[in-house]
Amino acid sequence: MNEHRETSALTERIPVRTGELAGGSDDPGETGTVAARRADETPETETRSAVLADGSPRPYVTIVLPCFNEGAHVLKEIDRITAAMNSSEFTYELLCIDDASTDDTLAVLQDAATRYANLRIMPFRRNGGSGTARRIGTQQAHGEIVVWTDADMTYENERIPELVRILRDDASYDQVVGARTTEEGTHKWARVPAKWFIRKVAEWLTKTKIPDLNSGLRAFRRDVSLPYLRLLPAGFSCVTTITIAFLSNQHDIRYVETSYAKRAGVSKFHFVNDAYRYILQVLRMVMYFDPLKVLMPPALWMIVLGFVKGVVDMVRHPFYFPASTVLLIVSGIMIASLALLSDLVVRSRDGV
Repeated sequence: MNEHRETSALTERIPVRTGELAGGSDDPGETGTVAARRADETPETETRSAVLADGSPRPYVTIVLPCFNEGAHVLKEIDRITAAMNSSEFTYELLCIDDASTDDTLAVLQDAATRYANLRIMPFRRNGGSGTARRIGTQQAHGEIVVWTDADMTYENERIPELVRILRDDASYDQVVGARTTEEGTHKWARVPAKWFIRKVAEWLTKTKIPDLNSGLRAFRRDVSLPYLRLLPAGFSCVTTITIAFLSNQHDIRYVETSYAKRAGVSKFHFVNDAYRYILQVLRMVMYFDPLKVLMPPALWMIVLGFVKGVVDMVRHPFYFPASTVLLIVSGIMIASLALLSDLVVRSRDGV
């Protein structure tokens, strides 16, 4: 019985509430007028006490570590992270989220929690994807600074204190990203050009040079991220989304070069499906923040081409306009109208 009670205390279940938005209150009893008043008073941040519910001091850093079938090596990653953080000046918690693993990942984490004082576990009953794990982990984080990383031994997690130190010492940056200098993933022949193209699209949208668009190692200010968490998709493109969201809203990001090792275990990245979702998410973010940039150029080109073609048609066949000419002009006008309407929706949107 005592053993069961200790295991339950080490494993934290997540209260899920229907309709909860990113940055919402953690108090399940706060609804209606009280919640609305809090939203009016603190639209983008939340008031947090310096101590937790159990009386312990609130940590400065929360490291969110999604784990899915990483039982063979997650303990090595925990060792590496805790060694780096224990030798730093920061108070921290390591929030390990077991994403409904089918191996012994949860058992390894529960055993580790008996030996690592800063380890906190959140198990999912259903697999939600790395984006879901990072979103909920950020919402439930106790720290002022949130760090995202992976449990597959690919990132230089021993450099996490360095990323946090940059945010602490320079208030002009809201996010620090470990920019990888090499590509070690699967399907490298296709990933490199695809990532280059998508990164150029993101740079065009944000008007910012982005050395690494989808690095999984990053630190950011939790209160700044809260309004954007609802935009995160369930899959790998969540890191791309948080990058574009920050840059599109004038939150500066600093990039620090890091190495990238070959992953331990089996990759969960499926090139065709995940690449397709990745491209769709970038286009969705472009439309979300600046639809005129996407829709207006083709609309204007179609209108101009239609008028030029109309002039040529008039010279060749006076007072005769082919259906293709009319279709070009009308389609351009329709897309331009849609662009203006989309821009109106974006600008009238309350919040992000």
